[in-house]
Amino acid sequence: MVLTYLMLSKEKAASVFAELEPPEQELIINSISDAQLGAIIEDILNKAQYEENVITKKGSSDRVEFAIKMPGKDSESLVYLPVDSKFPVENYSRLIAAYDNGDKAEIEKYSKALAADVKEQAKKISTKYLDPPMTTDFGIMFVPTESLYAEILRIPGLSDEVRQKHHVSITSPSTLPVALNGLLMGFKTVAIEKRSAEVWQTLGAVKTQFGKFSDLLEGVQKKLQ
Repeated sequence: MVLTYLMLSKEKAASVFAELEPPEQELIINSISDAQLGAIIEDILNKAQYEENVITKKGSSDRVEFAIKMPGKDSESLVYLPVDSKFPVENYSRLIAAYDNGDKAEIEKYSKALAADVKEQAKKISTKYLDPPMTTDFGIMFVPTESLYAEILRIPGLSDEVRQKHHVSITSPSTLPVALNGLLMGFKTVAIEKRSAEVWQTLGAVKTQFGKFSDLLEGVQKKLQ
């Protein structure tokens, strides 16, 4: 159904979407959201830096959509940073309709409902996918539209509560690339640090060999005298 929907023209797709039941609408939107998240990650990171549909919690069967591979405490280990897309369609759509109608009571009602949805989704990410030290102690929730992201930020204290209580940061199509680029810089820094360590090991070996060579020269010189 999702593939058929994506092949429709914009006008036809809007018409078909309006006729669907909320669960079907949510299926389509979540599928598009997943694809959008994947496109952003694939555009910024290489295949070696992340995994798809991976179990990140010991003893769990839940698979997170994407897990960014982060450097561990030593050169041989890594930890996963879970990234999952969420779009609370129903209450967000109702909130937008309330804005369009100028209904303050409905706006307040569905704003609270949206906040509850976001908290619930953040809790799911936290309980299903976070498992330090196998993972980072925080995860990322991706929401696929800037308007939804702005609405989440507009709700007082919601973003902070989600981050502090559930250890989940919320991102959007414009903010996720910034976060991923920051991680990419982190990868490069770690690579440089590892390379620096190799250089120092080499220099140490050279210094040791040079010391032995100096001792040998000194011994020869004494014999010649």
